[in-house]
Amino acid sequence: MFKVLTLNNISVTGLDRLPRDQYEVASEIQHPDAVLVRSFKMHDWEIPDTLEAIGRAGAGVNNIPVEEMTSKGIPVFNAPGANSNAVQELVLTGMLLSARNICSAWDFARGLEGTDAKITKQVEAGKKDFVGFELPGKTIGVVGLGAIGIKIANTATSLGMRVIGYDPKITVQAAWQLSHQVEQASSIDDLLNHCDFVTFHVPLVDGTRNMINAERLSNMRDDVTILNFSRSGIVNDEAIVEALDNGKVHAYICDFPTNLLKQHPKVVALPHLGASTMEAEDNCAIMVADQLKDYLENGNIRNAVNFPTIKMAKLPDQYRLTVAHENIPNILGPITNAIAKADINIIDMLNKSYNEAAYTLIDTDTEISESVIKDINQIEGVLKVRYLA
Repeated sequence: MFKVLTLNNISVTGLDRLPRDQYEVASEIQHPDAVLVRSFKMHDWEIPDTLEAIGRAGAGVNNIPVEEMTSKGIPVFNAPGANSNAVQELVLTGMLLSARNICSAWDFARGLEGTDAKITKQVEAGKKDFVGFELPGKTIGVVGLGAIGIKIANTATSLGMRVIGYDPKITVQAAWQLSHQVEQASSIDDLLNHCDFVTFHVPLVDGTRNMINAERLSNMRDDVTILNFSRSGIVNDEAIVEALDNGKVHAYICDFPTNLLKQHPKVVALPHLGASTMEAEDNCAIMVADQLKDYLENGNIRNAVNFPTIKMAKLPDQYRLTVAHENIPNILGPITNAIAKADINIIDMLNKSYNEAAYTLIDTDTEISESVIKDINQIEGVLKVRYLA
Protein backbone atom coordinates (compact mmCIF):
# COMPACT_ATOMS: atom_id res chain seq x y z
CA MET A 1 0.00 0.00 0.00
CA PHE A 2 1.46 3.34 -1.08
CA LYS A 3 0.84 6.37 1.11
CA VAL A 4 0.28 9.73 -0.62
CA LEU A 5 0.10 12.96 1.37
CA THR A 6 -1.80 15.92 -0.13
CA LEU A 7 -0.49 19.31 1.02
CA ASN A 8 -3.19 21.20 -0.90
CA ASN A 9 -6.64 20.41 -2.21
CA ILE A 10 -6.09 18.24 -5.30
CA SER A 11 -8.75 17.61 -7.92
CA VAL A 12 -10.76 14.47 -7.12
CA THR A 13 -10.58 13.59 -10.81
CA GLY A 14 -6.82 13.27 -10.43
CA LEU A 15 -6.92 11.45 -7.11
CA ASP A 16 -9.25 8.87 -8.65
CA ARG A 17 -6.31 7.76 -10.81
CA LEU A 18 -4.79 6.23 -7.67
CA PRO A 19 -6.71 3.01 -6.91
CA ARG A 20 -7.85 2.86 -3.30
CA ASP A 21 -6.87 -0.79 -2.96
CA GLN A 22 -3.24 0.23 -3.61
CA TYR A 23 -3.08 3.82 -2.38
CA GLU A 24 -3.91 5.56 0.86
CA VAL A 25 -4.41 9.26 0.04
CA ALA A 26 -5.03 11.85 2.76
CA SER A 27 -4.18 15.39 3.88
CA GLU A 28 -2.91 14.02 7.19
CA ILE A 29 -0.80 10.92 6.86
CA GLN A 30 2.34 9.62 8.52
CA HIS A 31 5.40 8.31 6.67
CA PRO A 32 4.23 9.14 3.11
CA ASP A 33 5.79 7.57 0.04
CA ALA A 34 4.79 10.56 -2.08
CA VAL A 35 3.44 14.08 -1.81
CA LEU A 36 0.95 15.85 -4.04
CA VAL A 37 1.16 19.63 -3.85
CA ARG A 38 -0.01 22.78 -5.60
CA SER A 39 1.09 26.04 -3.93
CA PHE A 40 2.15 24.82 -0.46
CA LYS A 41 5.62 26.21 0.40
CA MET A 42 7.80 23.17 1.02
CA HIS A 43 11.13 24.92 1.63
CA ASP A 44 10.66 24.92 5.41
CA TRP A 45 8.73 21.67 5.49
CA GLU A 46 10.40 18.72 7.19
CA ILE A 47 11.05 16.04 4.56
CA PRO A 48 10.02 12.56 5.79
CA ASP A 49 12.65 9.81 5.48
CA THR A 50 10.10 7.66 3.66
CA LEU A 51 9.52 10.15 0.83
CA GLU A 52 10.11 8.75 -2.66
CA ALA A 53 8.57 11.40 -4.94
CA ILE A 54 6.85 14.77 -5.14
CA GLY A 55 4.10 15.62 -7.62
CA ARG A 56 3.35 19.29 -8.33
CA ALA A 57 -0.14 19.68 -9.84
CA GLY A 58 0.97 22.56 -12.05
CA ALA A 59 3.99 23.74 -13.98
CA GLY A 60 6.10 25.94 -11.68
CA VAL A 61 8.12 24.37 -8.87
CA ASN A 62 9.40 27.50 -7.08
CA ASN A 63 7.63 26.34 -3.90
CA ILE A 64 9.61 23.07 -3.81
CA PRO A 65 13.28 22.70 -2.73
CA VAL A 66 14.26 20.96 -5.96
CA GLU A 67 18.02 20.90 -5.36
CA GLU A 68 17.57 19.29 -1.95
CA MET A 69 15.24 16.70 -3.45
CA THR A 70 17.78 15.91 -6.16
CA SER A 71 20.49 15.35 -3.54
CA LYS A 72 18.16 12.85 -1.85
CA GLY A 73 17.34 11.06 -5.11
CA ILE A 74 13.71 12.21 -5.02
CA PRO A 75 12.18 13.16 -8.39
CA VAL A 76 9.95 16.23 -8.53
CA PHE A 77 7.20 15.78 -11.10
CA ASN A 78 5.16 18.59 -12.62
CA ALA A 79 2.43 18.91 -15.22
CA PRO A 80 3.77 20.96 -18.15
CA GLY A 81 1.09 21.88 -20.67
CA ALA A 82 -1.84 20.64 -18.61
CA ASN A 83 -2.94 24.21 -17.89
CA SER A 84 -1.82 25.67 -21.23
CA ASN A 85 -5.28 26.38 -22.61
CA ALA A 86 -6.37 28.13 -19.40
CA VAL A 87 -3.34 30.44 -19.46
CA GLN A 88 -3.68 31.03 -23.20
CA GLU A 89 -7.30 32.15 -22.79
CA LEU A 90 -6.33 34.57 -20.01
CA VAL A 91 -3.51 36.07 -22.08
CA LEU A 92 -5.89 36.59 -25.00
CA THR A 93 -8.36 38.17 -22.57
CA GLY A 94 -5.61 40.48 -21.34
CA MET A 95 -4.81 41.56 -24.89
CA LEU A 96 -8.45 42.47 -25.53
CA LEU A 97 -8.81 44.24 -22.18
CA SER A 98 -5.82 46.36 -23.11
CA ALA A 99 -6.71 47.01 -26.74
CA ARG A 100 -10.26 48.17 -25.96
CA ASN A 101 -9.55 49.85 -22.60
CA ILE A 102 -12.23 47.63 -21.09
CA CYS A 103 -11.40 48.00 -17.40
CA SER A 104 -11.10 51.79 -17.37
CA ALA A 105 -14.26 52.08 -19.49
CA TRP A 106 -16.12 49.79 -17.09
CA ASP A 107 -14.99 51.85 -14.12
CA PHE A 108 -16.22 54.98 -15.89
CA ALA A 109 -19.62 53.42 -16.61
CA ARG A 110 -20.02 52.17 -13.03
CA GLY A 111 -19.37 55.66 -11.71
CA LEU A 112 -22.10 57.35 -13.75
CA GLU A 113 -24.88 59.03 -11.76
CA GLY A 114 -28.22 60.67 -12.50
CA THR A 115 -31.22 59.69 -14.55
CA ASP A 116 -30.91 57.30 -17.45
CA ALA A 117 -31.12 60.25 -19.81
CA LYS A 118 -28.23 61.97 -18.05
CA ILE A 119 -26.22 58.76 -18.03
CA THR A 120 -26.76 58.37 -21.77
CA LYS A 121 -25.55 61.91 -22.32
CA GLN A 122 -22.45 61.28 -20.17
CA VAL A 123 -21.74 58.06 -22.08
CA GLU A 124 -21.78 59.82 -25.43
CA ALA A 125 -19.54 62.57 -24.12
CA GLY A 126 -17.11 60.25 -22.34
CA LYS A 127 -16.69 57.31 -24.69
CA LYS A 128 -14.07 59.18 -26.74
CA ASP A 129 -11.66 58.72 -23.82
CA PHE A 130 -11.72 54.94 -24.27
CA VAL A 131 -11.17 54.56 -28.00
CA GLY A 132 -9.17 51.40 -28.58
CA PHE A 133 -7.59 49.51 -31.44
CA GLU A 134 -7.99 46.15 -33.16
CA LEU A 135 -5.57 43.22 -33.07
CA PRO A 136 -5.15 42.32 -36.78
CA GLY A 137 -1.95 43.83 -38.10
CA LYS A 138 -0.43 44.33 -34.66
CA THR A 139 2.76 42.51 -33.66
CA ILE A 140 3.02 40.30 -30.58
CA GLY A 141 6.26 38.92 -29.19
CA VAL A 142 6.07 35.59 -27.39
CA VAL A 143 8.98 34.92 -25.05
CA GLY A 144 9.12 31.22 -24.26
CA LEU A 145 7.74 28.69 -26.72
CA GLY A 146 6.66 25.85 -24.50
CA ALA A 147 3.14 24.47 -24.40
CA ILE A 148 1.58 27.82 -23.45
CA GLY A 149 3.68 30.02 -25.71
CA ILE A 150 2.98 27.82 -28.73
CA LYS A 151 -0.79 28.00 -28.20
CA ILE A 152 -0.67 31.79 -27.89
CA ALA A 153 1.56 32.19 -30.93
CA ASN A 154 -0.62 29.99 -33.12
CA THR A 155 -3.86 31.62 -31.97
CA ALA A 156 -2.44 35.11 -32.51
CA THR A 157 -1.58 34.26 -36.12
CA SER A 158 -5.18 33.12 -36.65
CA LEU A 159 -6.30 36.55 -35.38
CA GLY A 160 -4.30 38.23 -38.13
CA MET A 161 -1.42 39.32 -35.93
CA ARG A 162 2.26 39.24 -36.79
CA VAL A 163 3.95 36.91 -34.29
CA ILE A 164 7.62 36.93 -33.30
CA GLY A 165 8.87 34.19 -31.00
CA TYR A 166 11.99 33.80 -28.91
CA ASP A 167 13.13 30.66 -27.16
CA PRO A 168 16.79 29.58 -27.41
CA LYS A 169 15.92 26.22 -25.85
CA ILE A 170 12.91 25.33 -27.98
CA THR A 171 12.60 21.56 -28.45
CA VAL A 172 12.20 19.83 -31.79
CA GLN A 173 8.80 18.55 -30.65
CA ALA A 174 7.68 22.11 -29.82
CA ALA A 175 8.98 23.48 -33.11
CA TRP A 176 6.85 20.96 -35.02
CA GLN A 177 3.73 22.33 -33.32
CA LEU A 178 4.50 25.97 -34.10
CA SER A 179 2.79 27.72 -37.03
CA HIS A 180 5.10 28.38 -39.96
CA GLN A 181 3.96 32.02 -39.82
CA VAL A 182 5.71 32.61 -36.49
CA GLU A 183 8.93 34.55 -37.02
CA GLN A 184 12.09 33.81 -35.06
CA ALA A 185 13.84 36.54 -33.09
CA SER A 186 17.62 36.36 -32.83
CA SER A 187 17.62 37.69 -29.26
CA ILE A 188 15.27 38.98 -26.60
CA ASP A 189 16.17 42.57 -27.51
CA ASP A 190 15.53 41.89 -31.18
CA LEU A 191 12.02 40.70 -30.27
CA LEU A 192 11.25 43.56 -27.87
CA ASN A 193 12.14 46.26 -30.39
CA HIS A 194 9.43 45.21 -32.87
CA CYS A 195 6.33 44.50 -30.78
CA ASP A 196 3.03 46.13 -29.89
CA PHE A 197 2.39 43.35 -27.35
CA VAL A 198 4.88 41.20 -25.44
CA THR A 199 3.89 38.13 -23.40
CA PHE A 200 6.19 36.05 -21.20
CA HIS A 201 6.07 32.29 -20.62
CA VAL A 202 9.36 31.43 -18.97
CA PRO A 203 10.35 30.25 -15.48
CA LEU A 204 11.75 32.71 -12.95
CA VAL A 205 15.49 32.03 -12.82
CA ASP A 206 18.53 34.27 -12.62
CA GLY A 207 18.52 34.72 -16.40
CA THR A 208 14.88 35.86 -16.54
CA ARG A 209 14.64 37.96 -13.37
CA ASN A 210 13.97 41.61 -14.29
CA MET A 211 14.00 40.66 -17.96
CA ILE A 212 11.87 43.74 -18.51
CA ASN A 213 13.77 46.63 -16.94
CA ALA A 214 14.11 50.37 -17.48
CA GLU A 215 16.75 50.05 -20.20
CA ARG A 216 14.76 47.56 -22.27
CA LEU A 217 11.55 49.53 -21.85
CA SER A 218 13.23 52.65 -23.18
CA ASN A 219 14.18 50.80 -26.38
CA MET A 220 10.72 49.34 -27.02
CA ARG A 221 7.98 50.77 -29.22
CA ASP A 222 5.77 53.46 -27.78
CA ASP A 223 2.36 52.33 -26.47
CA VAL A 224 3.46 48.71 -26.05
CA THR A 225 1.36 46.41 -23.89
CA ILE A 226 3.25 44.08 -21.52
CA LEU A 227 1.56 40.84 -20.44
CA ASN A 228 3.01 38.75 -17.64
CA PHE A 229 1.15 35.59 -16.68
CA SER A 230 4.37 33.71 -16.01
CA ARG A 231 6.03 34.76 -12.74
CA SER A 232 6.33 37.86 -10.61
CA GLY A 233 9.87 39.18 -10.89
CA ILE A 234 10.25 38.78 -14.65
CA VAL A 235 8.99 42.35 -15.06
CA ASN A 236 10.51 44.99 -12.79
CA ASP A 237 7.55 46.70 -11.08
CA GLU A 238 9.28 50.07 -10.52
CA ALA A 239 10.45 50.26 -14.13
CA ILE A 240 7.05 49.36 -15.57
CA VAL A 241 5.23 51.93 -13.42
CA GLU A 242 7.65 54.66 -14.51
CA ALA A 243 7.12 53.67 -18.16
CA LEU A 244 3.34 53.72 -17.67
CA ASP A 245 3.48 57.13 -16.04
CA ASN A 246 5.58 58.71 -18.79
CA GLY A 247 3.37 57.25 -21.55
CA LYS A 248 5.93 54.82 -22.97
CA VAL A 249 3.83 51.76 -22.10
CA HIS A 250 0.11 51.59 -22.93
CA ALA A 251 -0.81 48.97 -20.31
CA TYR A 252 0.57 46.27 -18.03
CA ILE A 253 -1.59 43.16 -17.64
CA CYS A 254 -0.35 40.68 -15.06
CA ASP A 255 -1.32 37.97 -12.62
CA PHE A 256 0.65 39.34 -9.66
CA PRO A 257 -0.82 42.29 -7.71
CA THR A 258 1.46 44.38 -5.48
CA ASN A 259 0.90 47.59 -3.55
CA LEU A 260 2.70 49.45 -6.31
CA LEU A 261 0.58 47.98 -9.09
CA LYS A 262 -2.90 47.24 -7.81
CA GLN A 263 -4.35 50.80 -7.99
CA HIS A 264 -2.50 52.03 -11.06
CA PRO A 265 -5.00 53.12 -13.74
CA LYS A 266 -3.01 51.49 -16.54
CA VAL A 267 -2.47 48.19 -14.76
CA VAL A 268 -4.81 45.21 -14.71
CA ALA A 269 -3.47 42.98 -11.94
CA LEU A 270 -5.38 39.73 -11.50
CA PRO A 271 -5.16 37.41 -8.45
CA HIS A 272 -3.01 34.67 -10.04
CA LEU A 273 -5.83 33.28 -12.18
CA GLY A 274 -3.65 31.81 -14.95
CA ALA A 275 -4.46 28.17 -14.30
CA SER A 276 -7.61 28.73 -12.24
CA THR A 277 -10.13 26.78 -14.23
CA MET A 278 -11.75 23.51 -13.24
CA GLU A 279 -10.48 21.93 -16.45
CA ALA A 280 -6.88 22.98 -15.81
CA GLU A 281 -6.97 21.75 -12.21
CA ASP A 282 -8.35 18.40 -13.39
CA ASN A 283 -5.78 18.10 -16.18
CA CYS A 284 -2.85 18.93 -13.88
CA ALA A 285 -3.99 16.50 -11.20
CA ILE A 286 -4.55 13.69 -13.71
CA MET A 287 -1.15 14.16 -15.32
CA VAL A 288 0.83 14.29 -12.10
CA ALA A 289 -1.09 11.43 -10.47
CA ASP A 290 -0.39 9.21 -13.48
CA GLN A 291 3.29 10.11 -13.32
CA LEU A 292 3.52 9.37 -9.59
CA LYS A 293 1.74 6.06 -10.07
CA ASP A 294 4.09 4.95 -12.85
CA TYR A 295 7.10 5.92 -10.77
CA LEU A 296 6.00 4.27 -7.55
CA GLU A 297 4.87 1.06 -9.24
CA ASN A 298 7.35 0.75 -12.13
CA GLY A 299 10.18 3.19 -11.44
CA ASN A 300 9.58 5.07 -14.71
CA ILE A 301 10.12 8.83 -14.83
CA ARG A 302 8.22 11.28 -17.01
CA ASN A 303 8.09 15.06 -16.59
CA ALA A 304 10.43 15.29 -13.63
CA VAL A 305 12.22 18.63 -13.38
CA ASN A 306 15.34 17.18 -11.78
CA PHE A 307 15.79 13.69 -13.25
CA PRO A 308 15.83 12.34 -16.81
CA THR A 309 12.84 10.95 -18.66
CA ILE A 310 13.20 7.19 -18.66
CA LYS A 311 10.79 4.33 -19.30
CA MET A 312 11.28 0.57 -19.54
CA ALA A 313 8.53 -2.02 -19.68
CA LYS A 314 8.30 -4.06 -16.49
CA LEU A 315 7.30 -7.70 -16.93
CA PRO A 316 5.51 -9.66 -14.20
CA ASP A 317 8.23 -12.32 -13.85
CA GLN A 318 11.05 -9.81 -13.46
CA TYR A 319 12.46 -7.90 -10.49
CA ARG A 320 13.36 -4.25 -10.77
CA LEU A 321 15.96 -2.10 -9.07
CA THR A 322 15.96 1.68 -9.54
CA VAL A 323 19.06 3.69 -8.72
CA ALA A 324 19.14 7.48 -8.56
CA HIS A 325 22.74 8.62 -8.61
CA GLU A 326 25.08 11.44 -9.50
CA ASN A 327 26.05 11.86 -13.13
CA ILE A 328 29.70 10.91 -12.67
CA PRO A 329 32.09 8.52 -14.48
CA ASN A 330 32.49 4.88 -13.48
CA ILE A 331 29.45 4.57 -11.27
CA LEU A 332 27.58 1.89 -13.20
CA GLY A 333 30.44 -0.58 -12.84
CA PRO A 334 30.26 -0.82 -9.03
CA ILE A 335 26.45 -1.05 -9.19
CA THR A 336 26.41 -3.96 -11.65
CA ASN A 337 29.33 -5.62 -9.84
CA ALA A 338 27.38 -5.64 -6.60
CA ILE A 339 24.58 -7.48 -8.39
CA ALA A 340 26.94 -9.89 -10.14
CA LYS A 341 28.68 -10.80 -6.87
CA ALA A 342 25.34 -12.08 -5.60
CA ASP A 343 25.16 -14.33 -8.69
CA ILE A 344 22.16 -12.39 -10.01
CA ASN A 345 21.71 -12.05 -13.77
CA ILE A 346 20.80 -8.67 -15.23
CA ILE A 347 18.38 -9.18 -18.12
CA ASP A 348 17.74 -5.54 -18.98
CA MET A 349 19.17 -2.17 -18.00
CA LEU A 350 18.64 1.45 -19.01
CA ASN A 351 20.59 4.51 -17.88
CA LYS A 352 19.83 8.17 -18.54
CA SER A 353 21.25 11.44 -17.22
CA TYR A 354 19.98 14.97 -16.74
CA ASN A 355 22.40 17.74 -15.76
CA GLU A 356 24.13 16.59 -12.55
CA ALA A 357 21.71 13.72 -11.87
CA ALA A 358 21.32 10.29 -13.45
CA TYR A 359 18.97 7.36 -13.08
CA THR A 360 19.28 3.67 -13.86
CA LEU A 361 16.65 0.94 -14.22
CA ILE A 362 17.87 -2.64 -13.74
CA ASP A 363 15.74 -5.75 -14.29
CA THR A 364 16.82 -9.16 -13.04
CA ASP A 365 15.38 -12.68 -13.31
CA THR A 366 15.76 -13.43 -9.59
CA GLU A 367 15.02 -11.60 -6.35
CA ILE A 368 17.50 -9.05 -5.04
CA SER A 369 18.49 -9.40 -1.39
CA GLU A 370 18.61 -6.65 1.19
CA SER A 371 22.38 -7.06 1.44
CA VAL A 372 22.81 -6.25 -2.27
CA ILE A 373 20.61 -3.17 -1.93
CA LYS A 374 22.64 -2.09 1.09
CA ASP A 375 25.91 -2.53 -0.82
CA ILE A 376 24.63 -0.39 -3.71
CA ASN A 377 23.40 2.30 -1.33
CA GLN A 378 26.93 2.59 0.05
CA ILE A 379 28.52 3.24 -3.35
CA GLU A 380 29.86 6.79 -3.63
CA GLY A 381 27.55 8.90 -5.77
CA VAL A 382 24.43 6.76 -5.22
CA LEU A 383 21.52 8.86 -3.95
CA LYS A 384 18.62 6.44 -3.56
CA VAL A 385 17.89 2.79 -4.32
CA ARG A 386 14.41 1.32 -4.68
CA TYR A 387 13.53 -2.35 -5.09
CA LEU A 388 10.30 -3.14 -6.94
CA ALA A 389 9.53 -6.82 -6.61
